[in-house]
Amino acid sequence: MSSFEVTGGKRLKGEIMPQGAKNEALQIISAVLLTAEKVTIKNIPDILDVNRLIDLLSLLNVKVERISRYECTFQADDVHVDYFATEDFRQKSSKMRGSVMIAGPMLARFKKAYIPKPGGDKIGRRRLDTHIIGFQKLGAKFEYDERLDEFLLKANQLTGAYMLLDEPSVTGTANIVMAAVMAKGKTIIYNAACEPYLQQLCNMLNRMGAKINGVGSNMLIIEGVDELHGTEHTMLPDMIEVGSFIGLAAMTQSEITIKNAGIQHLGIIPEKFKLLGIQMEFKNDNIHIPSQELYEVQRYLDGSTVTISDHPWPGFTPDLLSIILVTAIHAKGSVLIHQKMFESRLFFVDKLIDMGAQIILCDPHRAVVVGLERKQKLRGVTMASPDIRAGVSLLFTALSADGKSTIQNIEQIYRGYQHIDERLQLLGAEIVKVD
Repeated sequence: MSSFEVTGGKRLKGEIMPQGAKNEALQIISAVLLTAEKVTIKNIPDILDVNRLIDLLSLLNVKVERISRYECTFQADDVHVDYFATEDFRQKSSKMRGSVMIAGPMLARFKKAYIPKPGGDKIGRRRLDTHIIGFQKLGAKFEYDERLDEFLLKANQLTGAYMLLDEPSVTGTANIVMAAVMAKGKTIIYNAACEPYLQQLCNMLNRMGAKINGVGSNMLIIEGVDELHGTEHTMLPDMIEVGSFIGLAAMTQSEITIKNAGIQHLGIIPEKFKLLGIQMEFKNDNIHIPSQELYEVQRYLDGSTVTISDHPWPGFTPDLLSIILVTAIHAKGSVLIHQKMFESRLFFVDKLIDMGAQIILCDPHRAVVVGLERKQKLRGVTMASPDIRAGVSLLFTALSADGKSTIQNIEQIYRGYQHIDERLQLLGAEIVKVD
């Protein structure tokens, strides 16, 4: 297993460009199964989870042509549906949570889908109820194989229905949308997720011939069609990477310009980093973060301590709370981090405390960070990456600490961030990958 050896304490400088959006890619690439015609996808992130999904489609006999590492054409005109029932599919799909996104397109086009127990981050319960209940309301029947820990979904004909989702799940909404676009009649999805990833998927499906109204709102109205056609699609810049690089610049007192940041799709993300006192300059589609000796956490108008919590879009994405937390370590002032969605995502703070951070873990969902104000320095330690977002947060913290740190289990980081060590090295970071 590989690890990173990181020598911290250096100021970085330069330009960096975010990869294509990981969370969008898993939905968009799954959607190629909805048509027999050719689909071209650009700005694909070159990361483990996405490459595993592309390999999985190849095993389903989807014709995949790699134009470059970041652009592919797909043609699903001879899909081997029976491959879903194999042990090979179960093993490969269990390595990534994104494999669940195949179910909606397969159910829509082939009336049958399998959902093995998905893999991915160990960040707490991530149930599939929203997906399964949505498919049921469209007319699908499911059987659960306890021995294989797998769902089998079947439907002679999907039929449009009204549904109020129990939670605005991004993957759940996307999966139901992909099933509903070829269902008979009208589907109304209320309390739908409306993240930019979901908007991108809906816009792509509409270009393919789907009839989806309400894109960008929490109510989607879908008129089913008989077939979909080929199209071209370009991924958005990954807003999680953009936010991560803002935090990195502040933590390491660095001057960094994020090129082609997709500013109009960032929502409230820049405002949350400004709450920590981080300065930013916006020009065209670039974000320039100047070097700051110190940044100070703001207070609410009544003088009370700031709380930063996750919330469905257009609220703050939970994928950036780990970065917000580690960025606050070096700030002046205190902040309460409230992770509402996942109960295990804050458990990596014990590594940060070992490094010298002043953090009080109140419970599985809340942590208070008391900023060091640059009066104390963090020290390098050996630690392991528990999930994608915590892993990159530990990497950035190591870059802001004195001395050498070792980060193990870096496959978790590579699942979500393409060539992250090489890209940071171009900014002056000292990171060595050790196999």
